[in-house]
Amino acid sequence: MDLEIIREHCLKKKGVTEESPFGTGNPVYKVLGKIFLIASLTPPLSINLKCAPENAIELRERYPEVTPGYHMNKTHWNTVRLDGTVPDKLILEWVDHSYELVASKLKKSERDRLENL
Repeated sequence: MDLEIIREHCLKKKGVTEESPFGTGNPVYKVLGKIFLIASLTPPLSINLKCAPENAIELRERYPEVTPGYHMNKTHWNTVRLDGTVPDKLILEWVDHSYELVASKLKKSERDRLENL
């Protein structure tokens, strides 16, 4: 999976910004200020994604490229190594899930604002 494809996919979503609070090697994608994806540009390339806890464990068991979130809450975050093993379509679905999970937890006023963007 090409990180540029992930970047473009993220930036097409409502309310998404790209920031670099951890330095230039780790772009962060936020929906209305809340992180839903952190990329690592340092090989091996990977992304951290928020995940429903019940799905996080299942994905880790099913895919060796999916591990508990590096430097994140391991219950709610997975790190996905982008080595070409996991199909691109599936990775983009996980990105969508992360975005939707974070967006659903925004305050009602923020969700309303997001809906109107």
